[in-house]
Amino acid sequence: MATILTHRGTRIVTLADGERIEDHCVADDMAIVATAQGWWLYFVGPDDDIDGYDEPYDSADKALWAAKAAAEFAAE
Repeated sequence: MATILTHRGTRIVTLADGERIEDHCVADDMAIVATAQGWWLYFVGPDDDIDGYDEPYDSADKALWAAKAAAEFAAE
């Protein structure tokens, strides 16, 4: 089950195994997705386009902190 945290007005959605960004996120959300390679951080754009960083984080906590930092930047 996806979990949602709101930080500085930005929704950060951590998806469970098998969940899709398209099913749980809307424009301006951030999504954290676990894979065998690590924890990926994605951004959902205003036209529902999805973009992310080039490398995964090695833990959910690091991905969450990166998402919170991005939310801080977006709020300024």
